[in-house]
Amino acid sequence: MIGVLGAILIIVAGTLIGFQQAARFAERPKQLRQLSHALQRLETEIGYGHTPLPEALERTASATPPPISPILRSAAEGVWRAEGPTFQESWSAAVKLHWRDTAMKTAEMGVLIRLGTTLGISDKEDQMKHLRLALSQLKAEEDSARDDQARYEKMWKSLGVLLAVLIVILMV
Repeated sequence: MIGVLGAILIIVAGTLIGFQQAARFAERPKQLRQLSHALQRLETEIGYGHTPLPEALERTASATPPPISPILRSAAEGVWRAEGPTFQESWSAAVKLHWRDTAMKTAEMGVLIRLGTTLGISDKEDQMKHLRLALSQLKAEEDSARDDQARYEKMWKSLGVLLAVLIVILMV
């Protein structure tokens, strides 16, 4: 009786681990899309709304779901502080601090950190140009993430169940 219960628990645990890994592959394209929408909104705030950068970041964060919104909000808070860090330092710190909460990879983090080196130090047109460049790079990453999702999501779901069954067989 206890052996059967243990086998069931192992199979359930293995299945949940597989589904959790598969969910990360499904979450990455979704978060990249959210990040792209946030950067498009930021571009609109800067380019057409003539909104100062910290305020544009706060407005964009308000309209963006987590885990993207804390990055934008934290960057804005860093700039608002009196005698605080420069925008580049604040942006970089915010990205690094909140990155672990995302399902995205270091390539996307690099795109955002490079974007932060140009925002706030150039004119409106140059900032919009760099935002468009970041958007095109994120689009390529999103396409790659969709390919990874198609390739690995189903594999992880099956692998979790199969490895759990293998462990149960080896234990018997």
